[in-house]
Amino acid sequence: MNTHANATGFDLQKKLALVTGGSRGIGRALALGLARAGADVVVLYRAASSAAEEVVAQIRSLGRRGFCIQQDLADTAALPRLVETVWMEVGPIDILVNNAGMAVLEPFTRTSEATWDRTLAVNLKAPFFLSQQVALRMIQRGRGGRIINISSTNGLQAEAYLAAYNASKGALELLTKSLAIELAPHNITVNAVAPGLIQTEIAQDFDAPPGFWECLLEHIPLGRIGTPEDCVGAVLLLASDWGSYITGHTIVVDGGIVCEQIPRLKFGA
Repeated sequence: MNTHANATGFDLQKKLALVTGGSRGIGRALALGLARAGADVVVLYRAASSAAEEVVAQIRSLGRRGFCIQQDLADTAALPRLVETVWMEVGPIDILVNNAGMAVLEPFTRTSEATWDRTLAVNLKAPFFLSQQVALRMIQRGRGGRIINISSTNGLQAEAYLAAYNASKGALELLTKSLAIELAPHNITVNAVAPGLIQTEIAQDFDAPPGFWECLLEHIPLGRIGTPEDCVGAVLLLASDWGSYITGHTIVVDGGIVCEQIPRLKFGA
Protein backbone atom coordinates (compact mmCIF):
# COMPACT_ATOMS: atom_id res chain seq x y z
CA MET A 1 0.00 0.00 0.00
CA ASN A 2 1.28 3.47 -0.84
CA THR A 3 1.73 5.24 2.48
CA HIS A 4 2.28 8.55 0.69
CA ALA A 5 -1.20 8.62 -0.84
CA ASN A 6 -3.64 10.21 1.58
CA ALA A 7 -6.43 12.74 1.50
CA THR A 8 -4.04 15.22 -0.10
CA GLY A 9 -2.63 12.73 -2.60
CA PHE A 10 -3.46 14.98 -5.55
CA ASP A 11 -1.66 17.96 -3.99
CA LEU A 12 1.17 19.08 -6.30
CA GLN A 13 2.45 21.96 -4.19
CA LYS A 14 6.23 22.44 -4.34
CA LYS A 15 6.29 20.56 -7.67
CA LEU A 16 7.47 22.03 -10.97
CA ALA A 17 5.81 20.89 -14.18
CA LEU A 18 7.02 21.45 -17.73
CA VAL A 19 4.23 21.27 -20.34
CA THR A 20 5.07 21.33 -24.04
CA GLY A 21 2.52 22.89 -26.36
CA GLY A 22 1.00 24.52 -23.31
CA SER A 23 -0.32 27.69 -24.93
CA ARG A 24 -3.58 26.28 -26.28
CA GLY A 25 -5.84 23.26 -26.59
CA ILE A 26 -5.14 20.27 -24.38
CA GLY A 27 -1.78 21.69 -23.27
CA ARG A 28 -3.41 24.86 -21.99
CA ALA A 29 -5.97 22.88 -20.00
CA LEU A 30 -3.25 20.66 -18.54
CA ALA A 31 -1.04 23.60 -17.56
CA LEU A 32 -3.92 25.29 -15.74
CA GLY A 33 -5.07 22.02 -14.18
CA LEU A 34 -1.61 21.33 -12.78
CA ALA A 35 -1.46 24.86 -11.41
CA ARG A 36 -4.85 24.46 -9.71
CA ALA A 37 -3.48 21.32 -8.05
CA GLY A 38 -0.60 23.38 -6.66
CA ALA A 39 2.21 23.00 -9.18
CA ASP A 40 4.38 25.73 -10.63
CA VAL A 41 4.31 25.44 -14.42
CA VAL A 42 6.66 26.16 -17.31
CA VAL A 43 4.77 26.47 -20.60
CA LEU A 44 6.64 25.66 -23.80
CA TYR A 45 5.22 27.08 -27.01
CA ARG A 46 6.34 27.36 -30.64
CA ALA A 47 4.60 30.45 -32.05
CA ALA A 48 1.56 31.52 -30.00
CA SER A 49 3.36 33.94 -27.69
CA SER A 50 0.30 35.97 -26.66
CA ALA A 51 -1.65 32.80 -25.85
CA ALA A 52 1.27 31.45 -23.81
CA GLU A 53 1.54 34.69 -21.87
CA GLU A 54 -2.21 34.57 -21.15
CA VAL A 55 -1.85 31.05 -19.73
CA VAL A 56 1.07 32.16 -17.56
CA ALA A 57 -0.99 35.11 -16.29
CA GLN A 58 -3.74 32.71 -15.24
CA ILE A 59 -1.23 30.42 -13.54
CA ARG A 60 0.15 33.35 -11.56
CA SER A 61 -3.37 34.49 -10.65
CA LEU A 62 -3.72 31.12 -8.89
CA GLY A 63 -0.74 31.98 -6.70
CA ARG A 64 1.68 29.72 -8.58
CA ARG A 65 4.87 30.50 -10.42
CA GLY A 66 4.35 30.52 -14.16
CA PHE A 67 6.82 30.85 -17.00
CA CYS A 68 6.69 30.56 -20.78
CA ILE A 69 9.55 29.67 -23.12
CA GLN A 70 9.53 29.70 -26.92
CA GLN A 71 10.97 26.57 -28.48
CA ASP A 72 10.44 24.69 -31.72
CA LEU A 73 10.62 21.10 -30.47
CA ALA A 74 11.61 19.84 -33.91
CA ASP A 75 15.00 21.43 -33.15
CA THR A 76 16.07 18.62 -30.83
CA ALA A 77 19.65 19.89 -30.71
CA ALA A 78 18.39 22.79 -28.59
CA LEU A 79 16.70 20.59 -25.96
CA PRO A 80 19.70 19.97 -23.66
CA ARG A 81 20.27 23.71 -23.27
CA LEU A 82 16.53 24.27 -22.78
CA VAL A 83 16.31 21.76 -19.93
CA GLU A 84 19.48 23.11 -18.33
CA THR A 85 18.07 26.64 -18.46
CA VAL A 86 14.83 25.59 -16.78
CA TRP A 87 16.68 23.56 -14.16
CA MET A 88 19.08 26.37 -13.28
CA GLU A 89 16.81 29.41 -13.58
CA VAL A 90 13.42 28.02 -12.50
CA GLY A 91 14.11 24.82 -10.61
CA PRO A 92 14.25 21.01 -10.88
CA ILE A 93 11.50 19.54 -13.04
CA ASP A 94 9.29 17.06 -11.18
CA ILE A 95 6.67 16.51 -13.90
CA LEU A 96 7.24 16.47 -17.65
CA VAL A 97 4.17 16.51 -19.89
CA ASN A 98 5.01 15.84 -23.53
CA ASN A 99 1.89 17.30 -25.07
CA ALA A 100 2.97 19.20 -28.20
CA GLY A 101 1.89 17.53 -31.40
CA MET A 102 0.95 18.08 -35.02
CA ALA A 103 -1.15 16.31 -37.64
CA VAL A 104 -1.69 16.78 -41.36
CA LEU A 105 -4.86 15.29 -42.83
CA GLU A 106 -4.03 13.93 -46.27
CA PRO A 107 -3.75 10.61 -48.16
CA PHE A 108 -0.49 8.80 -47.55
CA THR A 109 0.09 8.80 -51.32
CA ARG A 110 0.41 12.60 -51.16
CA THR A 111 2.40 12.86 -47.94
CA SER A 112 5.77 14.50 -48.56
CA GLU A 113 9.00 13.54 -46.90
CA ALA A 114 9.05 16.97 -45.24
CA THR A 115 5.62 16.39 -43.67
CA TRP A 116 6.64 12.91 -42.52
CA ASP A 117 9.89 14.17 -41.02
CA ARG A 118 8.33 17.09 -39.16
CA THR A 119 5.42 14.98 -37.83
CA LEU A 120 7.81 12.38 -36.45
CA ALA A 121 10.17 15.07 -35.14
CA VAL A 122 7.49 16.88 -33.15
CA ASN A 123 5.38 13.90 -32.06
CA LEU A 124 8.07 11.30 -31.35
CA LYS A 125 11.66 12.51 -31.59
CA ALA A 126 11.08 15.54 -29.36
CA PRO A 127 9.39 13.54 -26.54
CA PHE A 128 12.22 11.01 -26.72
CA PHE A 129 15.06 13.50 -26.36
CA LEU A 130 13.27 15.89 -24.02
CA SER A 131 12.43 12.95 -21.73
CA GLN A 132 16.06 11.85 -21.96
CA GLN A 133 17.38 15.23 -20.83
CA VAL A 134 14.85 15.57 -18.02
CA ALA A 135 15.31 11.97 -16.85
CA LEU A 136 19.09 12.34 -16.65
CA ARG A 137 18.66 15.23 -14.22
CA MET A 138 15.87 13.46 -12.30
CA ILE A 139 18.19 10.47 -11.83
CA GLN A 140 21.04 12.69 -10.65
CA ARG A 141 18.72 14.46 -8.22
CA GLY A 142 17.52 11.14 -6.79
CA ARG A 143 13.93 12.09 -5.97
CA GLY A 144 12.10 10.33 -8.77
CA GLY A 145 9.67 12.06 -11.08
CA ARG A 146 6.82 11.78 -13.54
CA ILE A 147 6.88 11.71 -17.34
CA ILE A 148 3.50 11.83 -19.06
CA ASN A 149 3.17 11.50 -22.82
CA ILE A 150 0.02 12.79 -24.48
CA SER A 151 -0.61 10.14 -27.09
CA SER A 152 -3.88 9.56 -28.96
CA THR A 153 -6.41 6.88 -29.73
CA ASN A 154 -4.70 7.05 -33.14
CA GLY A 155 -1.81 5.30 -31.42
CA LEU A 156 -4.16 2.39 -30.69
CA GLN A 157 -6.34 2.30 -33.80
CA ALA A 158 -5.54 3.54 -37.29
CA GLU A 159 -7.42 6.28 -39.11
CA ALA A 160 -7.40 7.07 -42.82
CA TYR A 161 -5.47 10.10 -44.10
CA LEU A 162 -3.35 10.32 -40.96
CA ALA A 163 -0.67 7.73 -41.66
CA ALA A 164 2.25 9.82 -40.39
CA TYR A 165 0.34 10.92 -37.29
CA ASN A 166 -0.82 7.34 -36.59
CA ALA A 167 2.74 6.07 -36.92
CA SER A 168 4.10 8.72 -34.56
CA LYS A 169 1.49 8.06 -31.87
CA GLY A 170 1.80 4.27 -32.18
CA ALA A 171 5.54 4.61 -31.65
CA LEU A 172 4.97 6.96 -28.71
CA GLU A 173 2.86 4.26 -27.04
CA LEU A 174 5.70 1.74 -27.17
CA LEU A 175 8.26 4.39 -26.24
CA THR A 176 6.22 5.04 -23.09
CA LYS A 177 6.48 1.39 -22.07
CA SER A 178 10.19 1.23 -22.90
CA LEU A 179 11.04 4.28 -20.80
CA ALA A 180 8.86 3.03 -17.95
CA ILE A 181 10.94 -0.14 -17.72
CA GLU A 182 14.30 1.65 -17.83
CA LEU A 183 13.40 4.45 -15.43
CA ALA A 184 11.50 2.40 -12.84
CA PRO A 185 14.63 1.70 -10.73
CA HIS A 186 14.94 5.47 -10.31
CA ASN A 187 11.33 5.90 -9.14
CA ILE A 188 10.46 7.76 -12.33
CA THR A 189 7.09 6.71 -13.70
CA VAL A 190 6.32 7.02 -17.40
CA ASN A 191 2.76 6.84 -18.65
CA ALA A 192 0.59 8.06 -21.49
CA VAL A 193 -2.82 9.66 -21.83
CA ALA A 194 -4.59 8.92 -25.12
CA PRO A 195 -7.32 11.44 -25.93
CA GLY A 196 -9.95 10.58 -28.50
CA LEU A 197 -11.89 13.22 -30.39
CA ILE A 198 -11.19 16.48 -28.56
CA GLN A 199 -12.28 19.99 -29.52
CA THR A 200 -8.89 21.56 -30.26
CA GLU A 201 -7.33 23.80 -32.88
CA ILE A 202 -5.88 20.74 -34.67
CA ALA A 203 -9.35 19.26 -35.11
CA GLN A 204 -10.82 22.60 -36.18
CA ASP A 205 -8.12 22.99 -38.85
CA PHE A 206 -9.28 19.86 -40.66
CA ASP A 207 -11.36 20.59 -43.75
CA ALA A 208 -14.18 18.15 -42.95
CA PRO A 209 -17.07 17.59 -45.38
CA PRO A 210 -20.69 18.24 -44.31
CA GLY A 211 -22.00 15.62 -41.90
CA PHE A 212 -18.52 14.47 -40.87
CA TRP A 213 -18.78 15.40 -37.20
CA GLU A 214 -22.33 14.09 -36.93
CA CYS A 215 -21.12 10.74 -38.26
CA LEU A 216 -18.31 10.66 -35.70
CA LEU A 217 -20.75 11.23 -32.85
CA GLU A 218 -22.45 7.96 -33.75
CA HIS A 219 -19.22 6.18 -32.78
CA ILE A 220 -18.88 7.81 -29.34
CA PRO A 221 -20.95 5.98 -26.69
CA LEU A 222 -21.05 9.07 -24.44
CA GLY A 223 -22.50 11.01 -27.37
CA ARG A 224 -20.23 14.05 -27.39
CA ILE A 225 -16.84 15.20 -28.53
CA GLY A 226 -14.45 15.73 -25.64
CA THR A 227 -13.04 18.99 -24.34
CA PRO A 228 -9.42 19.69 -23.36
CA GLU A 229 -10.55 19.81 -19.73
CA ASP A 230 -11.68 16.18 -19.99
CA CYS A 231 -8.00 15.20 -20.16
CA VAL A 232 -6.93 16.96 -16.97
CA GLY A 233 -8.03 14.33 -14.43
CA ALA A 234 -5.97 11.55 -15.97
CA VAL A 235 -2.84 13.71 -16.02
CA LEU A 236 -3.34 14.82 -12.40
CA LEU A 237 -3.67 11.18 -11.33
CA LEU A 238 -0.44 10.20 -13.08
CA ALA A 239 1.39 13.28 -11.78
CA SER A 240 0.36 12.84 -8.16
CA ASP A 241 1.12 10.53 -5.25
CA TRP A 242 -2.08 8.63 -6.01
CA GLY A 243 -0.50 7.51 -9.29
CA SER A 244 2.87 6.49 -7.86
CA TYR A 245 2.35 2.76 -8.56
CA ILE A 246 1.21 3.24 -12.16
CA THR A 247 3.85 3.07 -14.86
CA GLY A 248 4.04 1.91 -18.46
CA HIS A 249 0.32 2.32 -19.01
CA THR A 250 -2.04 4.41 -21.10
CA ILE A 251 -5.22 6.04 -19.82
CA VAL A 252 -7.66 6.40 -22.72
CA VAL A 253 -9.89 9.51 -22.56
CA ASP A 254 -12.26 9.05 -25.47
CA GLY A 255 -15.89 8.81 -24.37
CA GLY A 256 -15.74 5.09 -25.12
CA ILE A 257 -14.94 5.32 -28.84
CA VAL A 258 -12.35 2.52 -28.90
CA CYS A 259 -14.73 0.18 -27.08
CA GLU A 260 -17.32 -0.06 -29.82
CA GLN A 261 -16.56 -1.64 -33.18
CA ILE A 262 -19.94 -0.82 -34.76
CA PRO A 263 -22.28 1.96 -33.52
CA ARG A 264 -25.22 -0.17 -32.41
CA LEU A 265 -26.86 2.22 -29.93
CA LYS A 266 -28.72 4.08 -32.70
CA PHE A 267 -30.45 0.81 -33.65
CA GLY A 268 -31.69 0.01 -30.16
CA ALA A 269 -31.28 -3.25 -28.23
